[in-house]
Amino acid sequence: MAIKIFIDQGHNPTNPNAGAEGNGYREQDLVYPIGRALAALLNANPNFEARTSRNSPDEVLGTSTATSLAARVNAANDWNADAFISLHANASNIISASGSEAFVYSLSSTALPLAEDILIGLSDATGLANRGVFPRPTLYVLRKTKMPALLLEIGFITNGGDARLMAENPNLIARGIYNGILRYYGF
Repeated sequence: MAIKIFIDQGHNPTNPNAGAEGNGYREQDLVYPIGRALAALLNANPNFEARTSRNSPDEVLGTSTATSLAARVNAANDWNADAFISLHANASNIISASGSEAFVYSLSSTALPLAEDILIGLSDATGLANRGVFPRPTLYVLRKTKMPALLLEIGFITNGGDARLMAENPNLIARGIYNGILRYYGF
């Protein structure tokens, strides 16, 4: 039986729940194609089945931030996904801030080793610094999912280099995440 991975492309193309902006890019526009490319890689592997939260670049989930988050979590829970990965772009007032990091519900979460392996795969593929995995029990998508869940901050939209990498190389980023998933599952 295939391992079911739910890929949430964080945020909506417009409010409610639009994402961060920086260097002429919008978070929701950067993570959408990365999520689609990751789903394609997973679906091409008979060991996996993947679904995405947004199936077109202009799809809006929910009518508020709360209902947008609930729509993502409910879709994964209703599908009985084995893992939930929410894709995001980080932002900082420090424009030199760079690299990838992940959040899990707690450091005892079963999602911790998956997050660690994804960060290794992403860093190996892209050269982005691995900033580590941190607990964030307040995040809705980590609190309300029934399966191991992580929120991946791919890079900093406020850093010109990170932002260009996300915009210009979505397939490379997807490949890095995919390699991390393979590493975790032992394929």
